[in-house]
Amino acid sequence: MASKYENDVRFYVVYIREAHPQDGWQVDVNLKDGVVFDQPETFQEREHVAHACSLGLQLDIPTLIDDMDDSTDLAYAALPERLYLIGKDGRIAYKGAPGPMGFRPDELEAAIEAHLAEIGV
Repeated sequence: MASKYENDVRFYVVYIREAHPQDGWQVDVNLKDGVVFDQPETFQEREHVAHACSLGLQLDIPTLIDDMDDSTDLAYAALPERLYLIGKDGRIAYKGAPGPMGFRPDELEAAIEAHLAEIGV
């Protein structure tokens, strides 16, 4: 999707606090996949985990990192994952439901198409 709309939409992953740290609520699938990190206590530790996740998931879109006050997570109710489309006017044009059940890229793509049509792109 990012390559399809690369001329009109900027895509980012925002890494927020770790949803399933090994020193917190760990899940079996993370253990099986070797995704085992403590909850970062410094921004540098958060950068390290974000980088490892970006590499492990082979992401080809930029990853931004939330601050240690979790201001992005709190402002967008992002935990554990959520899709947003922010319009050129800075307003939320699409807000997906919380993941993983609400993680619906097809809905995001429909919102992108509608928004681009609305702004004449």
